[in-house]
Amino acid sequence: MKRIFVLLSIIAFFKISYPQADFKGYDYIKSENLIKTVEYLSSKELQGRLSGSTGYYKAADFFAKEFISLGLKPVSNGSFFQKFLIEYNEIKKAEFYIIKNNVKEKLILGKDYVCRGFTGSGKIKSNIVFCGYGISEPSLGYDDYKDIDVNGKVVLVFKQQPDWNLSPYSKWDPSLRNKAYTAYMKGAVGILFVPKPNAPEKQKPIGSVMDGEGVQLNNFPMLQIDYSVAEELLREDYKLSLSDLQNEIDTKKIPISKVCSTVVEIDIVSEYSYHRTTMNVLGLLEGTDEDLKNEYIIISAHLDHVGGQAGEIYFPGANDNASGSAAVLEIARAFLNSEELPKRSILFLLFSNEETGMQGAKFFVNNSVVPLDKIIAVLNMDCIASGDSIRVGNGLSSPELWKIARSIDSVYTKSMVEGTWAGGGADLTPFYEKGINGLYFVTTNGYQHLHLTTDKPETLNLPLFEKTVRLVYLISSFLANN
Repeated sequence: MKRIFVLLSIIAFFKISYPQADFKGYDYIKSENLIKTVEYLSSKELQGRLSGSTGYYKAADFFAKEFISLGLKPVSNGSFFQKFLIEYNEIKKAEFYIIKNNVKEKLILGKDYVCRGFTGSGKIKSNIVFCGYGISEPSLGYDDYKDIDVNGKVVLVFKQQPDWNLSPYSKWDPSLRNKAYTAYMKGAVGILFVPKPNAPEKQKPIGSVMDGEGVQLNNFPMLQIDYSVAEELLREDYKLSLSDLQNEIDTKKIPISKVCSTVVEIDIVSEYSYHRTTMNVLGLLEGTDEDLKNEYIIISAHLDHVGGQAGEIYFPGANDNASGSAAVLEIARAFLNSEELPKRSILFLLFSNEETGMQGAKFFVNNSVVPLDKIIAVLNMDCIASGDSIRVGNGLSSPELWKIARSIDSVYTKSMVEGTWAGGGADLTPFYEKGINGLYFVTTNGYQHLHLTTDKPETLNLPLFEKTVRLVYLISSFLANN
């Protein structure tokens, strides 16, 4: 912390103490170079970079080769990979039909519905049962499954929890896996999730592998459906809109579950592995100062996204997070093209499995290749190429670093907003929990395509992308040299 205060004291003389000769690396960072990497990472060839998939392995190999070409050093037992084990699920087939009045309507994967990342397999034809929030807590006086027969049927529930608490003492697990397991234990054969219609932001069917901990139900399909599909499934039996159904449950806090007349047919094939190898990718630029080279700046982003489904759709993840990954590489190139190499060492780090709950970042901090107490700062980038301005998080937890960022931005990039927060942010969070200073870089108003098949390179704001990467470069260069 004392080092950060010293750096902060230099800020008052920032324009003088940061000579223009250091800006060859800054000028090297250009959007045309960034977008080339994003286009490859979000290409059909890589199929959404799901951790453990062939596409993810290709992306990891790409960065390892780039790090080698730049002359970065391997630091994980002589390798650019830090390997660990994860669970993995590959969706091979997905078909979903609604049957009304003997008419069978096929729904569109990616538009009307998606499979949850850890869906099980199953070929089902059954009635729908609406079960509210999918909660079963009879001891607390609330049970969506009370007096309702779901045996052999497909359950439809709200994806999120209610805004009201069951009880301050409730140990109910709100994860989707738990909701699925609850339905399974009641006799259901599959589950459909629909986002709450009265939530402030409407959510389309998104690709996601954030299903929570717990038992993998290999023979239990888990799908997320669009609001319009849920309305169609329930209309004949409830005569109420989905919004009205949520209002009634929330107001009365009484379940209104019902077996519906609508029939669905679902055919899902998935292959699950409890253990699959994945890896973080990391390369070291060693500092030039004999003393300071034993201290580290980490420049990081997550490389993974949420993959594809049934060979029909994939989630490109151009903004999330091909943008941050491309930035890590471009900043490494910028340092190698600057007038002078940094005094402190810089570790360029790409995490796996952010999308399943920051597993790659957690694995790194628990198995760090550098001493944690020698890490001066972590600069983490996630979704930095869409939107209209730069937001820098964790400023309330690392206020000195945040002031440095604000000072640099005020002179050069002029794009930061005032708002920040405490407690890390995505992959920065495990570092925050270890007491390590860091900043989390994201953009404002940039989530229109988040986890959708439309998160493509053409949707990005390239001038903002370039500014954000330049800002991170300037901050990291300042920290590495002062």
